[in-house]
Amino acid sequence: MPPTLRSYKDSYPVIGNSVYIDPFSSIIGSVELADDVSVWPMCVIRGDVNHIKIGKRTNIQDGAVLHVARKGEASIDGYSLEIGEDVTVGHKALLHACQIGDRVLIGMGAIVLDNVRIESDVILAAGALVPPNKKLQSGYLYVGSPAKPTRKLTEEEFAFLKRSAAHYVKLKNDYIEADF
Repeated sequence: MPPTLRSYKDSYPVIGNSVYIDPFSSIIGSVELADDVSVWPMCVIRGDVNHIKIGKRTNIQDGAVLHVARKGEASIDGYSLEIGEDVTVGHKALLHACQIGDRVLIGMGAIVLDNVRIESDVILAAGALVPPNKKLQSGYLYVGSPAKPTRKLTEEEFAFLKRSAAHYVKLKNDYIEADF
């Protein structure tokens, strides 16, 4: 069964090499997936009114919703959604018109809203809410609603960010090889 890739007006998703897209996900419009990205079941990545870019080795887990803000509403250019490399986006996370750095873990059920900037090397806990226009600094664990820094990341947590992304690269390769 082919993945659900759909155009919106004149924009069609651009897919890198060795990408896994579950057939029960939906990717629409101006969306760019870099090499080794994985998109798991029931994800919606909708780049209809602005652009979405997802970096190498990033995984978007089951039920995540990614969207953007249209031009002229909150700003002249609206807000795109950009996710860096080696990012893990947990199950049922909601990312809306925000900027995510490299080596970030977005916990299950977390919500990240318009014009948020999350620097590289951050863990956002499960269920956390990041309100619009906030900046999360590198090297911290953020928890709560609204999300607040609770402590600096440990060396083990820094290493885990890379291991999490590498695990999902291996897992998506298994799926590709098995032709699921």
